[in-house]
Amino acid sequence: MTTSSVALPRPTHRGSGAVTGLAIAVASALAFSSSGPFVKPLLDGGWSLGAVLVVRMGLASLLLSPALVRAIRRQPGFLRRHGLLIVAFGLTAVAGCQVFYFAAMQRMPVAVALLIQYIAPVLLVVAVWARTRRAPSKLVMVGSIVAMAGLVLVVDISGARFDLLGTLFALCAAVCAAAYFVIAGRAGDDLPPLALAAGGLVTGTLVMGVLIVSGVLPFAAPAITVSMLGVEVAGILPLLWVGGVATTLGYALGVIAVPLIGSRVASFVGLSEVLFALGFAWLLLGETPAPVQFVGGALVLAGVVLVRLDADDPVEQSTETASVPVVPAP
Repeated sequence: MTTSSVALPRPTHRGSGAVTGLAIAVASALAFSSSGPFVKPLLDGGWSLGAVLVVRMGLASLLLSPALVRAIRRQPGFLRRHGLLIVAFGLTAVAGCQVFYFAAMQRMPVAVALLIQYIAPVLLVVAVWARTRRAPSKLVMVGSIVAMAGLVLVVDISGARFDLLGTLFALCAAVCAAAYFVIAGRAGDDLPPLALAAGGLVTGTLVMGVLIVSGVLPFAAPAITVSMLGVEVAGILPLLWVGGVATTLGYALGVIAVPLIGSRVASFVGLSEVLFALGFAWLLLGETPAPVQFVGGALVLAGVVLVRLDADDPVEQSTETASVPVVPAP
């Protein structure tokens, strides 16, 4: 058995494929953004975080699992070649993001935890800089600063307090979010995006189950009713939306979009999730955004546009051609 290294060709992020990828990435952010407003009434009504997460991930993994089964059947040795990457995706992009974020949220204001988690795009820019030893272009630098400034205005951290451990948890969530875009960028013909998403969600569900059974995360799922759009509904209904629609479509569309537009651009487009979440909170929970948050939203979009304008930068493209070990079947 020999091991060789081959360069996997990546998209050049141009033309109709890039436009399609951007549209899919925005749709992914829109799907993800509805989770918070739908979950918040459940947590307020007595559901534990562990219960919400295990049901959310479990339902999404169930709906996407046929893609994983199909990939295993079609490709002999699929799990041997891609198993570690799939598990890494589940531990970071699925379980890690949520566990670390909510752990941070319990020690510091939600806005601060959210802001720290969403520095993931900047982490990717810095990582590329360190790896290639080539500074990002001015467009990328300016776009990053503008987007982060807009994010500060959107999440409104005025008067917030910082907590050291909470900050570390939030930073871990940011690293996990960055890993989501990096690993999703490895998807392609050999590793179908939906199979990656399904395997990651199965891994995340198993991790949640272990944390619940071991007592690290409490499990409580009382039968409650919640108010949505002024109507009282059974608490399980918004959770079915979160697992069956928001999470399933969020991960499925996200892993499809990243290989089309590149990890860096996809991570900045992902910031639109915060803007969509404001809209859902306004619509479903009556939480009206402040004028400064609209200004912040405009800045975030401007930053995304600036980064997208430089999507064909050679430094970015060099990271999209990865040297991946290939182990032939014996």
